[in-house]
This record gives sequence, structure tokens and C-alpha cells, in this order.
Amino acid sequence: MKLEICANSFKSALAAQKAGADQIELCTELSVGGITPAYGLLEKVTSELDIPVHVLIRPRSGNFAYDRAEIDTMLRDITACKLLGCAGVVIGALTATNDIDIRTTSKLIHAAAGMEFTFHRAFDGCNDPSKELQNLINLGITRLLTSGQQKKAVDGIDLLKELLKTAAGKIQVMPGSGITPENILQFKEAGFPIVHSSASKKRITETKPATTIVTFEAETASVSDEEIIRKMLQLIS
Repeated sequence: MKLEICANSFKSALAAQKAGADQIELCTELSVGGITPAYGLLEKVTSELDIPVHVLIRPRSGNFAYDRAEIDTMLRDITACKLLGCAGVVIGALTATNDIDIRTTSKLIHAAAGMEFTFHRAFDGCNDPSKELQNLINLGITRLLTSGQQKKAVDGIDLLKELLKTAAGKIQVMPGSGITPENILQFKEAGFPIVHSSASKKRITETKPATTIVTFEAETASVSDEEIIRKMLQLIS
């Protein structure tokens, strides 16, 4: 089984590489489900690290029904990823009625030719997961990132197993959301080829005020933790 780390910063990406993770999904703003990382971060990660980088292509938070301008932004971000030598992109596009937007997804797949294409957890909001999995297979997508339509993948494991059986090697089914050293073996024993985890720890950072008038409270930042990643890799090795 392989392990993909959801890396929200250079520090997280570096931890994933040092620990020996197989690949990363690079994004920022995990508190809103993730958005596309800034070009500077993307260029720094791809130029300074060797780990395969899969980039979240999501222009904003909120729903996954995109207008023409947003799709154009996504296409430009895909082009940037290709020029930087990224291994893949991670994208999800739905219609206003929460079905997979076949037309938009096809356009994005075409733009990403030569890179792997992961359809992300937008899938977990779809009305008919069995039908939509077949649509993704027909589109030729590399893998599906899903929690089994539950908040945590461990709670959606029954649907995940059904999807894995239906996929029959035609598409990778990659469970993600809340996967930890405490539950990762459930996914290995079920036969999943790859899992997705942030493997993070919350760290408190203090910011000193710029003036005596302005005050700042301690902030909590989540960062992928090298030791947690190593532990997960040892469990699935």
C-alpha cells in the first residue's frame, strides 16, 4: 500500500519526503477543504524536493460548480503545474445538482494530459456514487479520492469497499479523511492500493504585536508530522 500526504506547506512537504511517503497532494487552506497553492510555494516544492507532487486545482472554497472564468483559472493552473513538472493534479467539478460535470471534467483532463488525474472529495457530495464511479472510469481518470461519503473514511468504509470492488483495477480508489496510525491497517486489510492522510499535528505559534495598540492571540497551525508519517509507513510496509 502507498501513502499520499496532504501537504499544506513546504514544511509539510519536506516532512513527507524525509519520512519516505510515496507522494503528496499540495494545497493550502485546509480549514476550508483546500485551495490551489500559490505559484511561489508550488515552484519552491517542485524545485527543492524530489517527492512526486500532485497539486489541488481548486480556485476557491465553497461548492464545486464552476463558472467559465473559474474554469479558465483552473486551466491556467494546470498549465503551470505541467511546466513545473508536477506528477499530477487533483480536481473535482460538479453540476449545480451535485452530479459530476462531465463536460468540464473532460476539458480539465485534456489540459492535464501527461499527468495523473485524481478526482477529489467533491465525489462525496454526489447523489449516486456507483453511477459516478463508472463515469470516472469512462473518463479514464487515474484515481478517486473519497471518504465513502462520510466525514471520516473509517465511517464510510463499507461504501469504500463497494467502490473498490466495482473499480476492479480500472481506477484507483484512494480513501482519505481522518486516516491515522490508529485506523490505517483497516484500509490495508481491505485491499486499498493507496491512502491519503494529512498526518498532521497542531502547533501553537505566538505572534508579537507590531505596535502597543494592536494585539494578536496565539494561532494554531497544522503541519504534517514526520514521525506520524513514519509510523504509518511502518504499519503498512
